Amino acid sequence: MDSICCKIEKVTPFNDAVYQVLLRPETPLAFAAGQYLSIVMGEKDKRPFSIASAPGSELLELHIGAAVSESYPMQVVERLKTNETIEIEAPAGEAFLRHQSNRPRLLIAGGTGFSYIKSIIEQQIALGQQLQTSFYWGCRTPDAMYYQSIAQEWQQQYPWLHFVPVVEQASTDWSGKTNLLLAQIRQDFVSLHGYDIYIAGRFPMVGAAREMFREMGVDEEHLYGDAFAFIK
Repeated sequence: MDSICCKIEKVTPFNDAVYQVLLRPETPLAFAAGQYLSIVMGEKDKRPFSIASAPGSELLELHIGAAVSESYPMQVVERLKTNETIEIEAPAGEAFLRHQSNRPRLLIAGGTGFSYIKSIIEQQIALGQQLQTSFYWGCRTPDAMYYQSIAQEWQQQYPWLHFVPVVEQASTDWSGKTNLLLAQIRQDFVSLHGYDIYIAGRFPMVGAAREMFREMGVDEEHLYGDAFAFIK
């Protein structure tokens, strides 16, 4: 991994719990869609975040969920707000887009796991790929779905993309699904055999997804998620 100094261009809240961060690396960073970088907070304190922008972008985009003051991610946000530059180490991660594959894709994000999926979808768009792709994004409430507008735009622009927003608690004007994320996927798919599946979110959700997907015939060598490196 390379160590690169980045100029902090922008730190703005999407809502009261998620921040958008834009970094300008001093030297171009070569990475694959779906990889992550680490913010260097100290010599032995390096904190990973998915890169939300596609390869080739001028700026590196991060989405940092930081609702609780003094929390691990909020410490990063505060550092980014007060400094002009930050050091990163990148790229890392094995759950990057296998763009040569012609299998249909199932993309799954819980919460800020959306940042990982955003890079993958934007790379598919950049490559002009039209593989059938289903994208499920699960959040607790509609307000927590902080970048739903761009996902809706993708669906309107690209006929190959099917976006399914799923929330656990919804008001009467919610037009998406109201369910648990994994329960909705189980409801919508009879089998997951033949799919390339990319998943990001909290470790317990990702671990539960793998167990469920095994029951649904997943080809495990085509199941991609960096969380699996940390889940037994």
